[in-house]
Amino acid sequence: MSENVYDVLLERGFIEQATHEAEIKELLGKEKVTFYIGFDATADSLTAGHFLTVMAMMHMQRAGHRPIALLGGGTTMIGDPTGKSDMRSMMTRETIDHNAQCFQEQLSKFIDFNNDNAIIANNADWLLNLNYVEFLREIGVHFSVNKMLTAECYKQRMEKGLTFFEFNYMLMQSYDFWVLYKKYGCNLQLGGNDQWSNILGGVDLIRRKEQAPAFGLTFKLLTTSEGLKMGKTMKGAVWLNPEKTSPYEFYQYWRNIEDVKVEECLGLLTFLPMDEVRRLGALEGAEINHAKEVLAYEITKIVHGEEEAKKAQEAAKSLFAGGVTSEHMPTTTYPATAFEEGIDLITMMIDAKLATSRSDARRNIEQGGVSVNDVKVTDFARKFTSNDFNSDGALLVKKGKKAYHLFRAE
Repeated sequence: MSENVYDVLLERGFIEQATHEAEIKELLGKEKVTFYIGFDATADSLTAGHFLTVMAMMHMQRAGHRPIALLGGGTTMIGDPTGKSDMRSMMTRETIDHNAQCFQEQLSKFIDFNNDNAIIANNADWLLNLNYVEFLREIGVHFSVNKMLTAECYKQRMEKGLTFFEFNYMLMQSYDFWVLYKKYGCNLQLGGNDQWSNILGGVDLIRRKEQAPAFGLTFKLLTTSEGLKMGKTMKGAVWLNPEKTSPYEFYQYWRNIEDVKVEECLGLLTFLPMDEVRRLGALEGAEINHAKEVLAYEITKIVHGEEEAKKAQEAAKSLFAGGVTSEHMPTTTYPATAFEEGIDLITMMIDAKLATSRSDARRNIEQGGVSVNDVKVTDFARKFTSNDFNSDGALLVKKGKKAYHLFRAE
């Protein structure tokens, strides 16, 4: 193996915590390591938040190591209490299975699962038929309740009331690691730094039960400068599924991130060489926009392919160049008859999710934050008809400087 992937991940800004740093680095430098990352199937698409861990998997696989993508068909039935002030809502087995299948299809775009180069597993296979008494005798005896209660994931929930149902989650995730160790020789678990307590549980379980080395490594979570998780917009999560977040909207999300986050995201979410990452990250003033365009293009290319990335870039540039509409922009189509009577701006903003409520839309309009075909509109009751269409046969609604939506008639 060439360069040690530990150094690559460290330089690019991934690594937050490691159970045994020197041993992990040595291990990754001298042999092919089987490692795993878990994905609880709480939705039918991966998100921008998952993308960081997917990038880490890709770096690891490129360096010759073998990923296991563990789908949480079993653990999702409980729900990870980490970072949650309330208990997760219960999901049906059918929904969880469907979501896990969607994850598998998406991960296959990024990870090579052919010829045992990577493994896809589902913890429903061993968790759902467990005998509870046997599980307690075999696994429960190795966990100290006193120690578990000091874990950050449980401390946050103690104030509102931690259910015994959720308290089991750490045991289940630790059990996963042990099963994967026995089944595939997996001795390294990776995850976001919010998984630290759960990962430590698994490392400790393998060391106790097998008297064998096991390791854990966590990555930083993508957050804004205020410490909020990145990957959220007014419409909700930024999804990797193009049906849920269009490639254009995906591109725009990264094109519009905070200046201070550009270098960090270039390191974590692209494969650009670090010299180029640092050069782009050092740009200032208006030039930082060029770095954001490179970031948005590179991420969109990895997730949606080069063609979609080029389309998104073209659509964004045509807008910034002076309001030219584009076929690649997010678009809502109304029946032509609706435009005969006229559609009010508030309704259009709600339908396009440019506002969270009618009062939110009204406030934005009255404050001068909304324009239609580059003309500011402050009358919230104004209705638009086909007579208001631009030369492209559409209405281009802009909210602020960054949110755009196209309306057409069919």
